Amino acid sequence: MNRAIVPLHRVAGTVAELSDQALVAACATGESAALGALYDRHAVGVRRFLSRLSGTDDRDLDDLVQATFEMVVRAARTFDGRSAVRTWLLGIANNTARHNVRTEVRRRRLAEAATVYPRVEAGDATTELLDRERAARLREAIAALPLKHREVFVLVYLEGLSGSEVATLVGAREGTIWKRLHEARAQLRKVLEGVRP
Repeated sequence: MNRAIVPLHRVAGTVAELSDQALVAACATGESAALGALYDRHAVGVRRFLSRLSGTDDRDLDDLVQATFEMVVRAARTFDGRSAVRTWLLGIANNTARHNVRTEVRRRRLAEAATVYPRVEAGDATTELLDRERAARLREAIAALPLKHREVFVLVYLEGLSGSEVATLVGAREGTIWKRLHEARAQLRKVLEGVRP
């Protein structure tokens, strides 16, 4: 059921005081300030999600974030409020990443996008080296998962979405999501055997 879009008229207060849902409705009517506010609120989370999912370098990652928010303008009229705006945005980002994978960056390593490693106590070079190696192997193992498994793993474990939210985002039944997640974990476990010191 689609709700009618009501044009946003100037109200008392600032754009920052509007709900995410109101900002999406405003985007549907062409309010650029609303898109800017959505970007300010959600760009960091969208970027983090795309980094985990796509494995692109910083410049390409910026392009993916930009493309995601360009799609928000086009998709805003179809937002029906059945999911949280954050979930809806991650769905758009997921579709943007899928398109990107198919066209431009099919097999780039996730390790290229990672710039932060876990910190360890100073003076323990062996522990630091092992932590970096484990983190790199994990990123590589996630990047090597088939896209359907990788997107479910990232959405559930790294973004914290529920199975039903992920099912809605990827257009699959919730049971299918849990099956893909189980298969992703099994593949990661197999690849990462022997990572522990």
